[in-house]
Amino acid sequence: MRHSRGVALLCLAAGIHIAHAGAAVDGAAVDRVAQEWLASTGAPSVSIAIVHDGRLAYAKAYGAARLTPKMPSTSSTRYAIDSVSKEFTAAALLLLAEQGKLSLDDPLAKWFPDLGAGAAVTLRQLLTHTGGIRDYWPQDFLTPEMTRPAATPAIIDEWARRPLDFEPGTDWQYSNTGYVLAGAVVEKVSGETLFEFLKQRVFTPLHMNRVTEYAPAEADLTQTAERLGNGDAAAYTRFGLGPVLAAPKEGAGWLFGAAGLAMQPSDLALWDASLIERSLLQTESYRQEFAPVVLKNGRTQDYALGLAVQTIGGRLRLGHAGAGSGFLADNRVWPNEKTAIVVLTNNDWADPGELSNRIAFIVLTPTPEEARVRDLFQAIQQGTVDRGLFSPVGNFYLTPKVLRDMRSSLSPLGPARMVELERETQRGGLTLRRWKILCRAARLEATERSRPDGKFEEFMVAQRQD
Repeated sequence: MRHSRGVALLCLAAGIHIAHAGAAVDGAAVDRVAQEWLASTGAPSVSIAIVHDGRLAYAKAYGAARLTPKMPSTSSTRYAIDSVSKEFTAAALLLLAEQGKLSLDDPLAKWFPDLGAGAAVTLRQLLTHTGGIRDYWPQDFLTPEMTRPAATPAIIDEWARRPLDFEPGTDWQYSNTGYVLAGAVVEKVSGETLFEFLKQRVFTPLHMNRVTEYAPAEADLTQTAERLGNGDAAAYTRFGLGPVLAAPKEGAGWLFGAAGLAMQPSDLALWDASLIERSLLQTESYRQEFAPVVLKNGRTQDYALGLAVQTIGGRLRLGHAGAGSGFLADNRVWPNEKTAIVVLTNNDWADPGELSNRIAFIVLTPTPEEARVRDLFQAIQQGTVDRGLFSPVGNFYLTPKVLRDMRSSLSPLGPARMVELERETQRGGLTLRRWKILCRAARLEATERSRPDGKFEEFMVAQRQD
């Protein structure tokens, strides 16, 4: 494993996309959807990495990392990952807990006794966003404060001492401020900067060799982290449907602990592989890291320690998204399938999660229900529908004219780029499923009604209006 990762990193440094032996990633299909997403969104660039069977299997970049002067993105180009950084801050506290230097149930009063009500918030509540500490950045743009540098103590003084938004443990509300506090605790307990702690205990052991600390040029350069420079991606924004512009930069210090890292997608993929293989932390740490938080009223929230934790289509999915000024990130891990997808882009208007969905359609084995719909939609487009799949009522509806009209109108749209189950209910003894189907030139909605014996009673396709 160590040798194969080293080979992978050498390839990536040269800007070459890779596919390990035995990796089942359809590179041509991934290229196709990535290029389509780039063309349809107007994003300057996008860079992806895919983990298959627990190993880095594919990495490639598309578009321009910088527009002036124009510089192509490569698989070694680094991007800010913004809030995906929270995964690493949470891991830092777990590592310190493993060493017996703290407990996640310790209150902040142990290190910040003068926070008022906030002093009773525990580290676990910080990491699960259940502490009630006011978020300093709920907006999708830079506030006046955030355009100026701010030291960590100043952020804590301004925001963590405010009245709590709710009693700790009773609700869930995203808080960047909580992760600034978490990062500050790591530094107080370890005696090192947060970045140096992560470098020694996470990045170096996992061979994540090109991780850096994202910060604007006016940052305190006495810090040991290497900054994003001219060889890395630049940040871009736009207003409405206006021209693409250089994005303003967050003031130094604001992203600490909450959104402060930058890296190439393959580095993030190596972290994802470690989550899949559970190779870095202790067993109990992973149990806690992957366990959704339960509020005091018994409600379960789909967030654990720096990770969103969801079951979608019967699959456990971990991950986090990131959004900052001029950068967006999407990181998804399916641990049981030993698969992960990383999508990083240098824009702040085009959702990389949409591209992740299309890549997941390619690399994940479909559920039985999804496979049936994929095959049926393709058969409709090709005019080769097997009537044995339908009940007598279903066949009554599928007259020759219906089939001709469906084929003539759906065939020009090209193959499905994504088929996603959006809703499943029961009615009249039938299972009703609503499917979103994305083609290159259209968004469709399919309504499926199936009998208990699996026969289709209905399959209707319409233009999606959202």
